Amino acid sequence: MSGPALHLAVEIDGDGAHPAAWRRAAHAPDRLLSPRRVAGLATTAENAGFTLITLDDGVLPPGTAADPVGRIGAVERAAFVAASTSTIGIAPVVAVTYAEPFHVSGQLASLDHISAGRAGWVVSQEEHPDAARAWGRPLVADADARARESRDGVEVVRALWDSWEDDAVIRSVATSRYLDRERLHYIDFTGDTYAVKGPAIVPRPPQGQLVVLGRPAEVPAGQLDVALVEGRDLASVGAAATAAAAPRVFAEVEVALDTPDASATERVADLERHAPWTDRGRLRHIGPAEQLVSLLGELSRYVDGVRLRPLVLDEDLPVLSRLVLPALSERRLVARPLPGTSLRSTLGLERPANRFAAAAVQEEAR
Repeated sequence: MSGPALHLAVEIDGDGAHPAAWRRAAHAPDRLLSPRRVAGLATTAENAGFTLITLDDGVLPPGTAADPVGRIGAVERAAFVAASTSTIGIAPVVAVTYAEPFHVSGQLASLDHISAGRAGWVVSQEEHPDAARAWGRPLVADADARARESRDGVEVVRALWDSWEDDAVIRSVATSRYLDRERLHYIDFTGDTYAVKGPAIVPRPPQGQLVVLGRPAEVPAGQLDVALVEGRDLASVGAAATAAAAPRVFAEVEVALDTPDASATERVADLERHAPWTDRGRLRHIGPAEQLVSLLGELSRYVDGVRLRPLVLDEDLPVLSRLVLPALSERRLVARPLPGTSLRSTLGLERPANRFAAAAVQEEAR
């Protein structure tokens, strides 16, 4: 763990963690994808002092046919949010099960430039067979094959981020040179199902490498900056955190809080009339804000951060902002991101050296 500060992330995709959350949302269903709503959620989270927001995504529509569904790409939403925020980290979910890692690399590097070094990447997988058809790709059918695609995809993306050295862009008016071609590199990757030569078409990100988040079962620990772990109780979370072997570990926590209008139990029961809140093996808190504060204090003994998944964003995010984060701040359990800092700096992660520049230095020293 990085220290006493607990980093808090919040998932802001859709209307909340419950599949019927839209029924309790404060907006009409047709406003779900409006720019004002997306920016408003991000601004609320930033003002509250969250370290990071995440934006779920997938090639298939979320939810079920009985509910209003729709989604704009997470990277596009993240780029929009980056322009309306200044300190909070922004991490879209991007799967590389079928997507081209070369294009993913460029999109995420661009996001880091837009956000001035506040970008992250939540690595995910496309599991449904319809996803393969939507992409027009052969089905990646089993868990081992999907893990292979994630492993190779992350390796390629990370290598492409390094394919431009930090000083590759020289912008010399006197010599009419924009680039130093000697500082661009081919990555020469050959995997089981594809090969990539490179270099990238976007300069190296401000952070050098974006913060990469993912589940240890899906991405090797050596490729992760932040492992996302699950467990139904503190002991399970603690065991998963110990086994994760990543520089930072975040626990996944689903929350439903008491509000001025209804208790958490009443709110959950109201939504359960329409659809079940699927048990995904995550720690779940249903109750008052002060009990969540205590739970997060306990979690700080095991993990570096927590990603919260509110039952209904329009109801739970205000309670988190008004009662939970201020209480954690008073106990000095959380630290607000500072202006001008990168997401890596906020998480206490060093900016990595460029692999090609470091190799050249080692070669010269021989």
